[in-house]
Amino acid sequence: MPVSPETAGAKLQPFEYAIIRVVPRVERGEAFNAGIVLLSRAWRYLGARTHLDEAVLVAMSPDCDIEAIRDHLGAIELIADGDAGAGPIALMTPPERFHWLVSPSSTIIAAGPVHTGLTADPGATLEHLVRTLVLR
Repeated sequence: MPVSPETAGAKLQPFEYAIIRVVPRVERGEAFNAGIVLLSRAWRYLGARTHLDEAVLVAMSPDCDIEAIRDHLGAIELIADGDAGAGPIALMTPPERFHWLVSPSSTIIAAGPVHTGLTADPGATLEHLVRTLVLR
């Protein structure tokens, strides 16, 4: 990712991220990207952004509960933000929340493997990853 004028000269720090995927029919193993969760301990940053492509979801699983999936994705963002209304997980430390959000699951919403990188601006990096890996 190019360095913006605002972050030029800023120190690069490590970050971890995982792609959040929707797997409408687990038995088929088909999935599409629906979000990113990003943690930078050095920047003390945890963020998540999601986007549900409903057309893709309906094409893959016409009888899927779109509202339930939308709510689940929204909960991921609330947990990452530490919103107390999201339940006890949201009250954990940012690294604990990150690892909880990206832990393996066999549900319709699942995180991919954790990847790493360097960033001078984790919020901008999160938005860049969403634009390039999630949005169509």
